[in-house]
Amino acid sequence: MKIAVIGAGINGLFIGQKLAELGNKVTIFEKKKETGNNVCSGLFSLRLLDFIPEAEKLTENRIKSVKIHFPKKTIEVVFSKEFLVMSHSKLDKLAADLAAKKGVKILLDNNIKEIPSGFDMVIGCDGYDSIIRKSLKLNNLNLRLGIQGFVKEKWDANFVEVWPQKNGLLWKIPRRDEIEYGVIASPFTASWLFKDFAKKGNISFSSVKSKIIPQDLDIPDNDKITLCGDAVGLTKPWSGGGVIWGLIAADILIKTFPDIKKYRLETLLFFKRKILLSKIALKLVYFFGFKFPWIIPSKLKMESDFLF
Repeated sequence: MKIAVIGAGINGLFIGQKLAELGNKVTIFEKKKETGNNVCSGLFSLRLLDFIPEAEKLTENRIKSVKIHFPKKTIEVVFSKEFLVMSHSKLDKLAADLAAKKGVKILLDNNIKEIPSGFDMVIGCDGYDSIIRKSLKLNNLNLRLGIQGFVKEKWDANFVEVWPQKNGLLWKIPRRDEIEYGVIASPFTASWLFKDFAKKGNISFSSVKSKIIPQDLDIPDNDKITLCGDAVGLTKPWSGGGVIWGLIAADILIKTFPDIKKYRLETLLFFKRKILLSKIALKLVYFFGFKFPWIIPSKLKMESDFLF
């Protein structure tokens, strides 16, 4: 089959590689002049290596736990699967090389304005502002804003720190040669939360980046056109991370190919319950963390990609 993939992010590149391995002719359209997501914490569980084992060489640090700082209590959550810290941009470039070696044609600086013609199937992996999503006249996704700030300072730690906010989450991540601070919240409050956090901590950033993060899974019911990753709002309710979830959905697409209606059904069945229960759990943790922190144990163990 002739397949068009819109977006050369990690999901589009992985899908392109795997569909090419099945003997399909895949063309990936990317609006930027080069591949590489430069606005991402780059915090991925070991599960990433199930999909892209070559990525292990990109590891900058390994994270074993997170310290959650509520106003009156700190809770340590130990991950059942370690997180790997790496450059998302380098990960995308690695995925692009792997796809190209399988014969995938990657067209950079190619901003698609409508659903391309002449293809048997079109897969939109073009982010929250997906042109494919808009062309199908689907509902708008709920959006949050993520902001990152970087400090040129070494911090030799194997844990991250987070500070829950009533309207979001602040974090601190040790990278190889710098410390990353960040926030995820509504677009209306994220900037204020981040500036206030930096002011109180007397933190001066060498650079600041931001990105819109979609939420709420919504896949089109179509037998020739589908979406994956941020284009369907497939991100974790608690952190906004979407790489592993997107790759899991991409893997479902590949295994059910070319029946993309079955891909839609199986992806919804896999994620919908997890998303709903995670949202409920998140509200409960925030409620007890702020109101009755002594009820929550001081140390917990958690699966790194799924609460349920």
